[in-house]
Amino acid sequence: MSLSDPVLRLAADLIAIDSRSSLSNLPVAERIEQELAGFEIERLDYTDANGVAKRALVAHKGPRQGYALSGHMDTVPATGWQSDPWAPRLDAAGMLHGLGSVDMKGQLAAAIIAARQAAADVPATLLITTDEETTKEGARRVARDSRLARSLDLAGIFVVEPTGLVPVRGHRSHIAFTATAHGLQAHSSTGKGVNANWKLLPFLAAMREVHDALRSDPALQDADYDPPFSDFNLILDNHGTAMNVTVAKATAQIKFRYSAKVDPKPVLHAVRRAARDAGIDLAEQMEGFPPELPADHPLIARATRLTNRAPRTAPYGTDASELQALAPCVVLGPGDIALAHTPQECVRAQDLVDAVPVLARALRDGIA
Repeated sequence: MSLSDPVLRLAADLIAIDSRSSLSNLPVAERIEQELAGFEIERLDYTDANGVAKRALVAHKGPRQGYALSGHMDTVPATGWQSDPWAPRLDAAGMLHGLGSVDMKGQLAAAIIAARQAAADVPATLLITTDEETTKEGARRVARDSRLARSLDLAGIFVVEPTGLVPVRGHRSHIAFTATAHGLQAHSSTGKGVNANWKLLPFLAAMREVHDALRSDPALQDADYDPPFSDFNLILDNHGTAMNVTVAKATAQIKFRYSAKVDPKPVLHAVRRAARDAGIDLAEQMEGFPPELPADHPLIARATRLTNRAPRTAPYGTDASELQALAPCVVLGPGDIALAHTPQECVRAQDLVDAVPVLARALRDGIA
């Protein structure tokens, strides 16, 4: 096994381009376009909330209808990496290392190669997004604004995130809360400042109660998922304040993930009430409704026949929460999600190679 294989060569090229969500993804989008000769290409350009230029791509060749393969170009930050995250490396055990190798530039490369190899009479569509790791804005733009995607009357979408090639029929979506308390900055020894952390503490205490309720109240859980309780992850930020300075701004960010059977309204009400009672600002960012198809849905049945693996659910989220507005979605791709978002991120190279014919069959078998 070497990086000369087409899918591994493309995966390595994509890994070598820094496309963390905080940066513009235009360089990686332009590299991908080099692989799409013969495709009709639609570029969906936008500027994110921080003023950064972004681009999603929709590419199609062949007849209309059929199925689409979808993946994202952005990655998480390079937190904790001791080696160069953008230096793709194939080790002696056949593992391809690098930021994005398993989430999900390797999978995206496999999808591109599979679509490129499709015969002329096979519909081959690619929905290539960005900002999946943050706001899902790229997928939202594709679902809402893409004239090409909507003109195709797609039968279904394979989101090629790493599932070990096990069909994922449903997953959670999230609501991101940002709670902000404001104080007055001063030298902490003078007694003239107001520390925003003290304003934030009552809100945090209430959020701990919500966290505990999600893990203890069966009415807030979904037994079809592992774990059955919803994620309610807290991140705190004092925006670089030194220890001898009173905190002028304190921010709590919480990601709440819920499945289709869980009513998010009790959590929404509890968070809003706690922010109001504490006198702090609250912002919310919501993904689309959690995508979930029954095990006997035609798309899930097709994915099951394709892989000979029983479908399952997953506790994480993908672009399917937005792309489901275009067509039913199943999540199906090579690799192990447990290796994602770590400073040891890697993917078994043979898994990427083996996925190409599977994804090609997904397109070919999608002909009506």
